[in-house]
Amino acid sequence: MRSGPNHFGLTAGLAVEGPEIRVGGRGLVAMPLYPIRGGGWAVAAMLTGSCAVLMSEFIPQQVLENFEQQKVETAFLVPAALLFLTSLPESQGGNYSTLKNVLYGASPISPAVLQRSIDTFNCRFTQVYGLTETTGAITFLQFEDHQGEKLLSCGRAAFGADMKVVDPDGNEVPHGEIGEIVYRGPGVMQGYWNRPKDTADQIRDGWFCTGDAGTEDADGFFYIKDRIKDMIVSGGENIYPAELESVLAAHPAIADVAVIGVPDTQWGEIVKAIVVRTPGQDLTAEELIEWSRPKLAGYKRPRTVDFTESIPRNPSGKILKRELRQPFWEGATRQVN
Repeated sequence: MRSGPNHFGLTAGLAVEGPEIRVGGRGLVAMPLYPIRGGGWAVAAMLTGSCAVLMSEFIPQQVLENFEQQKVETAFLVPAALLFLTSLPESQGGNYSTLKNVLYGASPISPAVLQRSIDTFNCRFTQVYGLTETTGAITFLQFEDHQGEKLLSCGRAAFGADMKVVDPDGNEVPHGEIGEIVYRGPGVMQGYWNRPKDTADQIRDGWFCTGDAGTEDADGFFYIKDRIKDMIVSGGENIYPAELESVLAAHPAIADVAVIGVPDTQWGEIVKAIVVRTPGQDLTAEELIEWSRPKLAGYKRPRTVDFTESIPRNPSGKILKRELRQPFWEGATRQVN
């Protein structure tokens, strides 16, 4: 179990490193306000005396314009937003000299998108992990830790946050072993409105159960593998789609990708990749599967690939896995096999 020591608290569960969010500064609020990643970020800016540059909706071209014209110093963006921004030709060569730090989180990011974002905006990047139920960020991956294996981490616990990884019985698991990430600290919600059973399911003995599968290393860095409910079980092996999406997204002909499990009579479930090609590319399913061969264990490689024009996402940029899975599980009595 780890409790992080090195952050300035702004709210019970939200903290931001260093001077990038400051009195008189300018923070861009481009995410929806109803989840903590939008509303909490706006409140954090105002609490510190910063100007919150509020956008009514995320429009990539306008975000780039605001970076320059509004002299934005810091922003919170989800990985999908960074993907859209850095895919625009006009993002290259812009004047982002006032931009000091971009916080990102809410869903996994591929190393390729992260590196492209760092190269494009030439500023610090800080990954945060948290939930609305925890009043925002509970871990931080500092810019200095964006290297090697730590690039896959969401960071260490924030100040005042107790975190651990547990098995289904609530017992803490050894370092490196996958379990559910749980949190205890001042940011835990009181409960869901008029939903006592759901509250009891999520908060157990003072620990909030995040629903995220992950690991912790010996240095206290946490690694999120995926949502537990999105896990694929193929031939008795647990497969986490986010890991596969990160690998496949590095293919130069892929603009966006989602991985789901579909029913199979032999293996229970098999891996399907749903891919958006980069404009002008004619990548085939066979080419992608062969490309993934040295990069993924055999049971993790996609067995089938579908191509589409876009990946459905919610306003926060999260992939709508249920919507993608639904056609393949039509008529099934349950959504696992």
